[in-house]
Amino acid sequence: MFSNESHGGARSRSLVITAVVVVAALAGGWFVYDAQHDSGPGPAAAGGSAGTAPAAPKATRGGGPAGSPVAHGDGGATPSSPAAPRAELAGRTVVIDPGHNLGNAKHTSEINKLVDIGTNRKACDTTGTATNAGYPEAMYTLDVAHRVRTLLQARGAKVLLTYDGDRAYGPCVDERARIGNAAHADAALSIHADGAPANRFGFHVIAPKSVHKGAADTRAIAAPSLRLATTVRSHFKAVTGEPLANYLGGKGLTIRDDLGGLNLSTVPKIFIECGNMRNAHDAAALTNAAWRQQAAQGIADGLTAFLEGKR
Repeated sequence: MFSNESHGGARSRSLVITAVVVVAALAGGWFVYDAQHDSGPGPAAAGGSAGTAPAAPKATRGGGPAGSPVAHGDGGATPSSPAAPRAELAGRTVVIDPGHNLGNAKHTSEINKLVDIGTNRKACDTTGTATNAGYPEAMYTLDVAHRVRTLLQARGAKVLLTYDGDRAYGPCVDERARIGNAAHADAALSIHADGAPANRFGFHVIAPKSVHKGAADTRAIAAPSLRLATTVRSHFKAVTGEPLANYLGGKGLTIRDDLGGLNLSTVPKIFIECGNMRNAHDAAALTNAAWRQQAAQGIADGLTAFLEGKR
C-alpha cells in the first residue's frame, strides 16, 4: 500500500503407456483445479491519464520441478533423477515481514497506538489496502511470504517471518524491525502492495534513508539496503514482467525516513510494493496464484543474489 508501514511384450508396454497417461491426466487435472481454486477474479485492464498498463503477464510452468516426467525418443516418459539440494545460502538468515495483518481491522485501538520510530511517532500498524473486489493486502503479503520462505529454505537459508497468521493483530512496526535485529539477519524484506489511484500501476522498492535521530540509526545499513533494493528490483522485474511504477519518479525506487520498519532496523532491509491493488491490471496479477509464485521467485532470486554479492 502507500506504506504507512505502510511461489517385454506389447501388452506390458501398453500397460506402462496407459499408466503414464492416467498419471499425466490426473496431474493435469490437479493443476487446473488448483489454479482455478486459488486465483481471484481479474477485472479488465484500466486506462488512465498516467498511462496504459500492459496486458497482465501470464505465468508459465517452465520445465517443471525436479522429478517431473522427461520425454524420451520412444514417446514414453520416465521420472528424472531428483535434483541435489541447493545450499548456496547455508548459514544465512533472512527475515520476511508480511505487511499488515487480517486481524488489524478488529483491533483498531491497539493498532492506532503510537510508537516511536526515531524520526517521529507513528501508528503501531494499519489495516493495509485491498483490491476493488475486496482481496486484502494482508492476505496477499502472507501468501507470498510463505512462498518466498519455501524457496529460500530450499536454498539452505534460515528463514523467519515476523508473524505467521498466529497473532490477533500486528506486530507493531517497531517490533517488526526488532525481530530482524534480534535474528541478526543477513537481510530483511517487508512485502506490501500499494493502494494508489487506479490509473497508477507497477511495482517499486523502498530503501531506508541514512538517519541518526532518537532510536533510529540507519547509517550503517543505508548503503547495503540500497544495494538490496536495486538487486531485488532487477530480479522481480525480470521474473514477473511487472513494470516499474509509473509514479514516484518512474524508477521503481524511493528512499524514505518515515517508516519505522526501516528506521529501526540494524540489518539491511527494504520494502517492496509488488503492485497497485487499485489498478485493474495489477489486481488481476496480485489475485492470481501463478503470478504470486512468480512474485515470490523474483523476491527470492533478488535476496539470493544480494547475499551472494551479485546484482
